[in-house]
Amino acid sequence: MNTLPLSGLKVLDLSRLLPGPYATLVLADLGATVDKVEDPQGGDYLRQMAPLRDDESALFYGLNRNKRSLTLDLKAPEAREAFKRLVRGYDVLVESFRPGVMDKLGLGWSVLHAENPRLIYCAISGYGQTGPDRLKAGHDLNYAARAGVLGYGGEADGAPAFPGVQLGDIGGGSLFALVGLLAALHERERTGQGRFVDVSMTDGATAFLHMHLAARLFMGEQGQPLRRGRETLNGGYACYGLYRTSDGRYLSVGALEPKFLAGVCQVLGRPDLLADAYDTGEAGARVKAEFTRIFAEHPLAYWTERFAGADVCVEPVLEGDEVLADPQLRARNLFVESEDTQRGRRVTHLLTPLRMGETPLRPPPNLGQHTHKILFEAGFSSEEVERLVK
Repeated sequence: MNTLPLSGLKVLDLSRLLPGPYATLVLADLGATVDKVEDPQGGDYLRQMAPLRDDESALFYGLNRNKRSLTLDLKAPEAREAFKRLVRGYDVLVESFRPGVMDKLGLGWSVLHAENPRLIYCAISGYGQTGPDRLKAGHDLNYAARAGVLGYGGEADGAPAFPGVQLGDIGGGSLFALVGLLAALHERERTGQGRFVDVSMTDGATAFLHMHLAARLFMGEQGQPLRRGRETLNGGYACYGLYRTSDGRYLSVGALEPKFLAGVCQVLGRPDLLADAYDTGEAGARVKAEFTRIFAEHPLAYWTERFAGADVCVEPVLEGDEVLADPQLRARNLFVESEDTQRGRRVTHLLTPLRMGETPLRPPPNLGQHTHKILFEAGFSSEEVERLVK
């Protein structure tokens, strides 16, 4: 039987919504046992969010397969004591409360580290555990805004571009939480000690600007601030941008290197445009305007056919359900069907990108579905369990 790389790893997941649950979904898909600790009164907020199918949230379903659910009212003293006992048997804890919430419950890092010195405790928050804004409310769009990511995207002299996806939540939160957790697990093999991992979604979102901000810092007074729509990789050059077609669709052109751009110009029948394509002044602007005019003359299907087989970094911008039929993604088995016998229906799953074996496809848990099982596994007696779940 195939053994996944994280088999045997035990994770307590107190997080809600997107950043923490996506991080623990990746862990679960890689074989970890992930147990969600949820409030008995409703659980993870995502359970109630639309769209709904048979009164079940599609968003929750998509983020919580391969997990178990345990309900505990951590505001109750007995449940808090039970939680401290429970944490002794786990390797990792993930939470996404505002800084200080777990300390107020008497379940902060210092307390849980004393209970289980090997525990790796990951706290995902908007602005991190330190700094003047550590307690400030926010969401993904706010974190991307504060990180400078929103301000870097969009047309020159126009409004910032709305990203459409959760850069701060997934990129800044989930993925850096995974990096921190795996690094801490590696360290624990050497030291035998756990670690507190402080993940700021705003810090993580800033990482998406690393190359540009690092270059700006290096240049010092000789450089200039980052400019929306005027840099090499954010729309300033003709060779790297989005172009509207006659049917209102878009092509992505990423022909940064001269050999690729020469190929684009060849397909367009305009090799003369190559000479000024990298100019940062008026000549370059004229090339970009000419690209815009030419691409607008024909529909997307025409350009897709023209560029088929040309190795020049040009791709259609897929929209709606088109991504679900993309032959490359299909070949990579990103979309996999399974039978949800618990609910009596067939479901298609979007797998997480890292697969090191056959990904399990157990449906997400009902609220509190595994409470008794998890507590019994942790050594609680029947009487103790009954008191906790009354």
